[in-house]
Amino acid sequence: MAAARGLGMSDAIEHAGNPSEFDRAFSAIARSGAKAVVVLPDPMFLANRQQLVELTNRSRLPAIYMETGFVAAGGLISYGPNFTELFRRAAAYVDKILKGAKPGDLPVEQPTKFEVVINLKTAKQIGVTIPPNVLARADKVIR
Repeated sequence: MAAARGLGMSDAIEHAGNPSEFDRAFSAIARSGAKAVVVLPDPMFLANRQQLVELTNRSRLPAIYMETGFVAAGGLISYGPNFTELFRRAAAYVDKILKGAKPGDLPVEQPTKFEVVINLKTAKQIGVTIPPNVLARADKVIR
């Protein structure tokens, strides 16, 4: 919130407790004059990602998601941890525990590898131009 204001932007938060509230939330977002959407990580959003992607694209709002599956489903851009790498790290923890390490003695690790995935088909569909320097930094571009 403070970060948005520091950049001269404002924020509007819409809650959706279940998929039947998505339409209402997106209508409110559109009425607010929003210029973009950030879809926060949530198991319900993940389970209903196709519906969220369709609503976001229909509103023609650029959206960023934390998980690459949203972009594969037609979302514009994702930025978040590389889940394959996280699963590898989790397997290393399981190995240590199976070899006798106490789980409470193992350090908590933060993700170290993040990835950006961009869907250019969606960008074209919603009328957004992705700058070349952003495309060059993307880990994967869907054309």
